[in-house]
Amino acid sequence: MRNLYSFNRRSYWLRRFENHGRKERVQVQDYTIEHIMPQNESLGPEWQQDLGLDWQRVHAQYLHTLGNLTLTGYNSEYSDRPFKEKRDMAGGLRASPLKLNYGLGSCEAWNEATINERAERLAKMAAEIWRAPDLDDGILDAYRPQGGPTAAYSLADHPYLSGGLPRELFDAFRSGVLALDECIREEFLKLYIAYKAETNVVDVVPQAKRLKLGLNMGFSEVDDPRRLCRDVTGLGRWSSGDVEVALDDLNDVPYVIGLVRQALEAQLGEDEQKA
Repeated sequence: MRNLYSFNRRSYWLRRFENHGRKERVQVQDYTIEHIMPQNESLGPEWQQDLGLDWQRVHAQYLHTLGNLTLTGYNSEYSDRPFKEKRDMAGGLRASPLKLNYGLGSCEAWNEATINERAERLAKMAAEIWRAPDLDDGILDAYRPQGGPTAAYSLADHPYLSGGLPRELFDAFRSGVLALDECIREEFLKLYIAYKAETNVVDVVPQAKRLKLGLNMGFSEVDDPRRLCRDVTGLGRWSSGDVEVALDDLNDVPYVIGLVRQALEAQLGEDEQKA
């Protein structure tokens, strides 16, 4: 059984499960991941009874697997409660409007069998969501890597980030962007730093006194009441997207992170609509 809780893009696949086929998208970032069978190794007597005599093995084997993970807005209220309490309490699993929680309200107990049943159902859904493309060899050959390994870059390859205001801006911005969603990953390139989900969300070009940011979204899509954004549609540049933002003040970092969130949601929304 694969540990999906430690998967670095777990929020992405939970988002896709929940929003697949929906026209009215659920804002999954407003929910947290719930272990239906709790993480606490010292399970209470109700849990031990539901899981059976071999409860310690079941707990260790299935805790972080697909069948035991879901989304909720009541994580702190659920805590380590027995399954029937999680199911029937105010805001419990039986009353949840989330697609991921369908069927949990009809379960009388949560154990190895029900975890496997739910995992099998979600696995079938995953096969529909992430269908493998059927491409001929000619197309595949065109996209296979050519030549030897590419050069690896790091923070040290960007001299403007060695200190001073650009480094302070970068550290604050970097922290804010990576905190937006666990699916975001960082990639250092020769001329800029990219922050990606499915593809680039925002690119950072370090400069002597500021950071120049490229948001990967259409200029007409951005909500920017302070008018910090610049339309660079059709202009040559190293970064992605049609929106450029100059960041030269630490006080502007929270606002700019809000702009990046818009680019992230635009990208993930497009990805769900294509699915």
